[in-house]
Amino acid sequence: MADPVAGIAGSAAKSVRPFRSSEAYVEAMKEDLAEWLNALYGLGLPGGGDGFLTGLATGTTLCQHANAVTEAARALAAARPARGVAFQAHSVAPGSFMARDNVATFIGWCRAELGVPEVLMFETEDLVLRKNEKSVVLCLLEVARRGARLGLLAPRLVQFEQEIEQELRAAPSAPNAPTAPTAEEDTEETAAAPGVPTRGPRMTPSDLRNLDELVREILGHCTCPDQFPMIKVSEGKYRVGDSSLLIFVRVLRSHVMVRVGGGWDTLEHYLDKHDPCRCSSSAHRPPQPRTRTFSPQRVSPTPSPRAGSPAPGGERRGSRPEVTPISLRSSKEGSETPLSFSGFWIL
Repeated sequence: MADPVAGIAGSAAKSVRPFRSSEAYVEAMKEDLAEWLNALYGLGLPGGGDGFLTGLATGTTLCQHANAVTEAARALAAARPARGVAFQAHSVAPGSFMARDNVATFIGWCRAELGVPEVLMFETEDLVLRKNEKSVVLCLLEVARRGARLGLLAPRLVQFEQEIEQELRAAPSAPNAPTAPTAEEDTEETAAAPGVPTRGPRMTPSDLRNLDELVREILGHCTCPDQFPMIKVSEGKYRVGDSSLLIFVRVLRSHVMVRVGGGWDTLEHYLDKHDPCRCSSSAHRPPQPRTRTFSPQRVSPTPSPRAGSPAPGGERRGSRPEVTPISLRSSKEGSETPLSFSGFWIL
């Protein structure tokens, strides 16, 4: 079993921005889902790279979780899901026919029993052949939301959503506050009977650094004199831009996540899309030093005429043109030695 202390130290050593901004939020969700499934079923799913999808490619863990959600619904007399799934649990190799059948069974259960919107669904090839990991991650996050309403352990992103929903309900008149969909508005068909817990088991947070410190570090990536404003209103809530728009920000390990509509994004990617400087130019990137190098293989630029010298084509009639020696050839070996004139190499 891996040492959790070593895992935390390894996460601390990683850069805050180890991926491209457009990919970082998917990686953050994969890490969160891997930790969640490992806590539920005692697995050893890795969170980074292709290891997460590889560990789910047989479909056994997905079908196991489908039956766990169904049992939780029955225990609380919830309306949906009403039926579990039958699947092959032993001797299943990734990419095999049985693995594909397990994944297809889970997908059908999500559609028929949970009523997951089609926009959040994925296809068998997306997981088995890694064609669209984003669709797989978004679907699993939605399944986790449905299970959390039935009292199952929720990933930390879902727990953040519950905290934000409670904060919005406590202050419904806040101007321009982001309106994340509540549990009742998200899917009416998954409404449970009375007695369903509103807060399920909690996962122990392991945030490595203070949120304000991480936000300042990310904003510091822009070196423009007039930086994109981001003002702290309260803990985890910031006003961005020149408007009064409020966003909710949370720390997920080494990632800074922003609640956007019904989902999540990294703060880096959010700023790349909303900061005019980052959208229209590369001024926030460190300038690259420019060096003037000249190569004998390249054509030298035409020097500008000096003061007092005639312009090209404007020599006096009868004057003798100036001849520049091109090379100096050795009489013995015939090797050619280039000469240098005013910083230019001439062969």
